[in-house]
Amino acid sequence: MLENQVTGFIADCKVAGFSAKSIESLSLSLREFMTFLQPFALASFAQIEYRHLADFVADFRSPSIHKKKARIWALHLFFHYVTFHGLIQKNLALDLPYPRIEKTVPQFLTVSEFNRLLDHFVQKADSPMGLQNLALLLMLGLLGLRTGTIVALNVEHVDVRSGVVWVQEKGGRERLMPLPELLCRVLETHLAECGHAEGPLFLSPRNQRIYPHCLQDILRSAAASVGIDKPLYPRVFRHTAATYLNKAAGTIIAQSVLGHARRQNTLKYAPLNPDIYADYMRRHPFVQEAPSC
Repeated sequence: MLENQVTGFIADCKVAGFSAKSIESLSLSLREFMTFLQPFALASFAQIEYRHLADFVADFRSPSIHKKKARIWALHLFFHYVTFHGLIQKNLALDLPYPRIEKTVPQFLTVSEFNRLLDHFVQKADSPMGLQNLALLLMLGLLGLRTGTIVALNVEHVDVRSGVVWVQEKGGRERLMPLPELLCRVLETHLAECGHAEGPLFLSPRNQRIYPHCLQDILRSAAASVGIDKPLYPRVFRHTAATYLNKAAGTIIAQSVLGHARRQNTLKYAPLNPDIYADYMRRHPFVQEAPSC
């Protein structure tokens, strides 16, 4: 009953330009939904009730709150598709409320922690793989690139003479980013070591395009070597770049470097700049006019 409709729905999502990550998430959630419905032996979409949807979201294989959100999103879109094609009259999934996700303070590295990592990678930059790892660290920490963006980088996307790199962002967006001089020098040496004019910029130990788990392993190994006990994953470096870009240049430049379409997204990763706040408080008229104690 569901399989043909799910196949058609996924095909429509691809035509509509959904990202590969979104397609993967939708496919996974809907496969799980089909598995969940098997014991009920339902013969048609009309027999699916709201309780089936709610039970799947809440209890099937004890999902996390983020997993629940992904399932609700998939059900909303899929049942809209089914309703549009006239298989049911009402989209029951619209009554499913999204779970409330508590906001957390983004983790980021201190200057001391990042410098310890930088020293570690510099010491190991005497080999092609060590030089590559140094370039990876600088791209993560200085530019705040997402994992998917780094994985997709090709040699032909980098122009060290002009100091720019062509990046592919989330949602299929593409843009040019300026490169700091330090990163240009490291990338220039790395490109000379690569010896090829096109193809993946960063390679795994198996000489294939680097993959996210490989990048994660590199960071975990480095963190253990320098005594950093906090979880070290690529997102932490994006938070780190946002925090210090905000402190040094303000949120407008931070938004441009991070590639956020909305400024609100930048503010989420870049907490209040304490230096600017302290300077503002020193110049506050009430403070200036306050009597001395």
